[in-house]
Amino acid sequence: MRTTCQIAIDGPVAAGKGTISRLLAEKLGFLYVDTGAMYRATALLAIRNQISFDDETELVSLIEKNQIDMRNPQGEKEQDGRLTTILLNGEDISWLIRTPAVSDGASRVAVLPEVRKALVKKQQQIAESQNVIMEGRDITFRVLPDADLKIFLTANLSTRAKRRHMEYLSKGIDKEFDEVISEITQRDARDTQRDVDPLHVTADAWNLDTSDLDIEQVVDLIAERVQNLPEKNCQKN
Repeated sequence: MRTTCQIAIDGPVAAGKGTISRLLAEKLGFLYVDTGAMYRATALLAIRNQISFDDETELVSLIEKNQIDMRNPQGEKEQDGRLTTILLNGEDISWLIRTPAVSDGASRVAVLPEVRKALVKKQQQIAESQNVIMEGRDITFRVLPDADLKIFLTANLSTRAKRRHMEYLSKGIDKEFDEVISEITQRDARDTQRDVDPLHVTADAWNLDTSDLDIEQVVDLIAERVQNLPEKNCQKN
């Protein structure tokens, strides 16, 4: 019998999954798991070991031979804007996986079935060991199909584009709003039409539209739902 609380969050790009999951984890005292960062870590491993992003067998071998860990940011040094701290064999790679080259690699390795299977196994092991807020694009139906609470976090295209545009501007990236709209539309198409585990809303998920809600409202709504779950392992001490 499982003794940990599992909160699974899926949703499209720029829906606010990362920020909301991190704040929710902090509020509840859970671990925030950014599954996308694990695909980025795999891409970084491939680059460092000069392995092709298409070499499924070698990529799986890298995943199995290396330790990928996550923790909530700790101490002043890690209060640098990151949402999570990701460690590769003990090395903090939280910012090393945010480069364009790694981003490109992550999108390529993420479509490989055996890579996904290997990382899903690691993600499930994390969720079995401690209470988690786990977010991604296949969490509610592939990674944690028996989660205590499943949420599909979304917002309309205009709202998501505005959020992503503001994020770019805050990082000094100058992109036209129409370009951001196009970027998100294309990403939505890839996520929902991919052959392996396409993004979709499960029948038992809470479809939470955040278009007219601010971050604090969303966090409070979800926290209240979690704390009212009948499962004792989800109750905050």
